[in-house]
Amino acid sequence: MSHLRQNVITKDWVIFATERAKRPHEFARSQEDTPPELPSYKHSCPFCQGNENATEPEYLRIEDDRGWRVRIIPNKYPALSPIGERIRHSEGIHRSITGVGYHEVLIEHPDHNATLALMELDDVINVFRAYRQRYRVISHDQRIESIIIFKNHGEGAGTSLEHPHSQITATPVVPSQIRYRLIEATNYFDDIGECLFCHTLRDELNAKERIVLETEHFVTFMPYAALSPFHMWVFPRRHSSCFSEITDPELADLAYNLKTVLAKLFYGLNNPAYNYTIRSMPTDEKQSDYFHWYLAIVPRVSKAAGFELGSGMYINTAMPEDSASFLREIEIPKF
Repeated sequence: MSHLRQNVITKDWVIFATERAKRPHEFARSQEDTPPELPSYKHSCPFCQGNENATEPEYLRIEDDRGWRVRIIPNKYPALSPIGERIRHSEGIHRSITGVGYHEVLIEHPDHNATLALMELDDVINVFRAYRQRYRVISHDQRIESIIIFKNHGEGAGTSLEHPHSQITATPVVPSQIRYRLIEATNYFDDIGECLFCHTLRDELNAKERIVLETEHFVTFMPYAALSPFHMWVFPRRHSSCFSEITDPELADLAYNLKTVLAKLFYGLNNPAYNYTIRSMPTDEKQSDYFHWYLAIVPRVSKAAGFELGSGMYINTAMPEDSASFLREIEIPKF
């Protein structure tokens, strides 16, 4: 019989349909769906090395003796603009606010066919260095309330360009999804006197069965009530509310953790599409006792449909314990 689990951090109820359950390897992308190999350089790609004049201005560059390794540029079709004032307007029940903010693209590597799962570790570290540096700069803008860092990998995850890239957005309001997590975390702290995220991490470390990877500063695990197959969270061991406060040793360890987990997905599920995002405190609150920043990884190996749309609940056909065990056993080449 199926059963429901609740995610105490998000308050989502998830149906685990054991009658429809698949074995973890059955979520792997078929060979027919695997895209052809990409070239290392594509003349028409604005992100490739040598085509920099197609993507000006440039907000940030990290380089070495080989040239640039990471660049941050404006999104060509931004959802928000850094120009203008944040002005709220209300007329009856209708509310609006000017679309000020930031929408930037982080080009993760000069090679068109690179991917985080297979990059050199130093290149992944550079990606996170750029995230942190740009996050800190944007957070000083008083018009901004929330900064969202995210990546879409693969057509099934919503990417429109093949070249490896991720995005940084900054909004003039706190998105409701983040606000709800803050409210739940505050309520838990008021009732129990402990950070809900720290409690969750301790519980997962004690249980062991849903952990995918442990490193010195981070733990990757599948939540007890994961919304979808192979949905993972990467939690810092140290209580910290804001991503911008990550230290250099933690940053390098996070890069190793993410690269390793993505490599396990690459080899274990044949490079599935995925999204990841960093969930952090609003910009006006750098530190609190009740919130704990983290990175969420959502492989796109299943599809939400009418039930999810109509109910706001999810049906998961993979038990987190089985999926975590599967990924733990995936061996990846040394790097």
